[in-house]
Amino acid sequence: MLELDLQLASECPAPSETQFRQWCELALRQRSADSELTIRLVDEPEGRELNHTWRQKDYATNVLSFPADVPDELLDIPLLGDLVICVPVVEREAREQGKTGEAHWAHLVIHGCLHLLGYDHIEDDEAEEMEALERTLLAELGHPDPYAGDEH
Repeated sequence: MLELDLQLASECPAPSETQFRQWCELALRQRSADSELTIRLVDEPEGRELNHTWRQKDYATNVLSFPADVPDELLDIPLLGDLVICVPVVEREAREQGKTGEAHWAHLVIHGCLHLLGYDHIEDDEAEEMEALERTLLAELGHPDPYAGDEH
């Protein structure tokens, strides 16, 4: 079962909690254990500050993933971690990339959840595995390949 804490720290319109839950459950279905995670929706000032603090990058990015780095025996809850999503960045990217808002939101939530599960895209082989899974999950939702046309 998924325990989702959705925090709205942005005035911009965003998907519904039902949509967030659907995307998270899809991304996390390979995990048999219960999962608890927080999604915090922010505007650019907070997104920029967090990206600067944690990644030393001075701009707001679309999604930041913060996996819970606590040994299971120290917690009696199945804490996966937190996603911080910058709403204006997501909306702007969708427009610039010619994607529907829903498809882009679904992709970024799935992408973030996969990071919480330990997937990464730093090495080419890891990126291929992660992107293949993202393509498969998004296709199940009826969304196109988010990487079509990208050059790596």
